[in-house]
Amino acid sequence: MKTAVLLSGGVDSSVALHLLCEQGLRPDLYYIRIGMEGEEFPDCPAEEDIEMVEWLARKYDCPLRIVSLHDEYWDYVVKYMIDTVKAGLTPHPDMMCNRIIKFGYFNEYWGHEYDAIATGHYADKRIIDGIHFLATAKDPIKDQTDFLAQITYPQLVKAAFPLGALPKSEVRQIAKREGLVTAGRKDSQGICFLGKVNYNDFLRKYLGTKVGDIIDFETKKKVGEHEGFWFHTIGQRKGLGLSGGPWFVVRKDIQTNTLFVSRGYDPIEQYGNVVEIGGMNFISIDPMPEDGSPLDITFKVRHTPDFTKGKLIKVPSGYEVRSEALIQGIAPGQYCTIYDSDSSLCYGSGVISGGRKE
Repeated sequence: MKTAVLLSGGVDSSVALHLLCEQGLRPDLYYIRIGMEGEEFPDCPAEEDIEMVEWLARKYDCPLRIVSLHDEYWDYVVKYMIDTVKAGLTPHPDMMCNRIIKFGYFNEYWGHEYDAIATGHYADKRIIDGIHFLATAKDPIKDQTDFLAQITYPQLVKAAFPLGALPKSEVRQIAKREGLVTAGRKDSQGICFLGKVNYNDFLRKYLGTKVGDIIDFETKKKVGEHEGFWFHTIGQRKGLGLSGGPWFVVRKDIQTNTLFVSRGYDPIEQYGNVVEIGGMNFISIDPMPEDGSPLDITFKVRHTPDFTKGKLIKVPSGYEVRSEALIQGIAPGQYCTIYDSDSSLCYGSGVISGGRKE
């Protein structure tokens, strides 16, 4: 099977490569040079990553190509991110990067020559009655199916996830045992391909700052100031700079650039049990019952190892998730990822348009 491996310079994709080579494959290696370089992003050099992937190419005797998708990343992922933040919503650039860049334009330009495109994502696949399904990884903390839930079915069929059955601890052990140069590298904490650039610094560079009031939701009194609503998201607890907390962001008024916050760990205003979704990207099948009845599911509204039980319902405006438990911080613009009732198969995801408590 002719396979391409997307290397990032991190430990995960390095071990994914090692595992494929252990199976007797000698895949072609690709490093996608994207985004945060040059005058626009002076703090994000790729040289260290490239040194790592060149070392791996020599060790495993695999051909390496360094390719650029800078323009595509800027035109689609970065523009989406900036436009979403400007609208007062919470973007998910990693989700878009996987669909549009890693499994999208890469496949269009180079990946179409291959039977499989392998990455270091913590995810798995299952084939049931001849249909490919995105499945959750063995490591629930590292599982990244929620980052992959916007990919298309053809992209999934071609995708390979060698790390799906391994916990992160074992991945690190393999890297150390094999003497991989990436064994000690820290996991990336930033946005897809933003590298070392801090998210708020990125927003500050492209959206600037604008001082606004922070208002106590209960008392309606001003308790502080912020530098722009785009730096904050519903449910946020850290980074507000307020004393006497904890404080949570429970609402944003983008017209007046005002943040509303509530004190305490459980202000009821930040909770809801209905997630409103405009439309769903079902990756493999539409799992909704033909009779229109609700579908028993588990779901996530943010990247977390925890699943929440609920029901997915088709409504005139799209879909709604009715949660069995109140959930905190339903953030419009983010994605609600839908799983089967035992949290083993990921059906897909949809953009959150709103939330409410019933």
